[in-house]
Amino acid sequence: TKMTEFWLISAPGEKTCQQTWEKLHAATTKNNNLSTNSKFNIPDLKVGTLDVLVGLSDELAKLDAFVEGVVKKVAQYMADVLEDSKDKVQENLLANGGKVLTVICTLNHLKTHLKKKLNTVAFLIFQGVNQIDNDLKARASAYNNLKGNLQNLERKNAGSLLTRSLADIVKKEDFVLDSEYLVTLLVIVPKLNYNDWVKQYETLAEMVVPRSSNVLFEDQDSYLCNVTLFRKAVDDFKHKAREYKFMVRDFQYNEEEMKADKEEMNRLSTDKKKQFGPLVRWLKVNFSEAFIAWIHVKALRVFVESVLRYGLPVNFQAMLLQPNKKTMKKLREVLYDLYKHLDSSAAAIIDATMDIPGLNLSQQEYYPYVYYKIDCNLLEFK
Repeated sequence: TKMTEFWLISAPGEKTCQQTWEKLHAATTKNNNLSTNSKFNIPDLKVGTLDVLVGLSDELAKLDAFVEGVVKKVAQYMADVLEDSKDKVQENLLANGGKVLTVICTLNHLKTHLKKKLNTVAFLIFQGVNQIDNDLKARASAYNNLKGNLQNLERKNAGSLLTRSLADIVKKEDFVLDSEYLVTLLVIVPKLNYNDWVKQYETLAEMVVPRSSNVLFEDQDSYLCNVTLFRKAVDDFKHKAREYKFMVRDFQYNEEEMKADKEEMNRLSTDKKKQFGPLVRWLKVNFSEAFIAWIHVKALRVFVESVLRYGLPVNFQAMLLQPNKKTMKKLREVLYDLYKHLDSSAAAIIDATMDIPGLNLSQQEYYPYVYYKIDCNLLEFK
């Protein structure tokens, strides 16, 4: 199931609000189903003064954008964390584990704020979401750090023989160790030149131990060979080897260091596994929290906008429509016909010198009814 967009609209109550709802529902469902509709019951909030509402209208627009941003960040980070299983992201994100629709229609948080001033309610929502945003930054940074360090180590253990770490390839018995005079070198020999190596290596310098070279490992292009010779012939040998495209790797066999590397890798990998579960759970819970907060901001916006447009006493019905993709244009026309008469009355309520809040926001289309889009395609992953 693809989460899609919803239209949150409101219209003034006719004889009753129920009537407003029935009229809309009939108009959008009778001739080919234009939308799936639900009542969006906003509890009776404290209105406050008109001036406060006008200021609040702008504040809420900013809050809306902020909260939507956090919802998207949490969703996107969930996708990053789940790496290979992005298809699981959707299951993990359906807010509150329920279907989006039911989540959108349960405005439980608002019911606990009925006695508070609207700007207090808005501020409480902001605080909650800001906390999620800050926590996300901290958690993401810790987890990304771990992931980055692990990737760096993994990268060290991959790649071509010329650059990769050799620690996990070579064994103690491949080296002559603790000899005052002798030393074992590691040489990268291109496969094309391997026959040359076999013929030449004993004569590339004085004092190379005969038959001391073995192939220890190969990748697509090259062999990793060892060779043992006297220490004082090393420079000579390196120099001569280069002419034949044999590359001597700088490598000291050091068991302690190799063990430390391996342990570090295990530690990071264990840490990452340990953090993964709790992180995904946190993202799940907080996606839900942020999403619900976002819907509450939309509810506040509808409330404020409806009071500003339709006047007092508070008398409007908010409704949630899930448009049918193919018939969106038709749905717009039906809504316009239902509500075009509101245009003149809206202008009368609001003194002409006062801007209708929201109208100056270029991205917000204007309709005669109060309208907000809830775009749930939050999961357009890069």
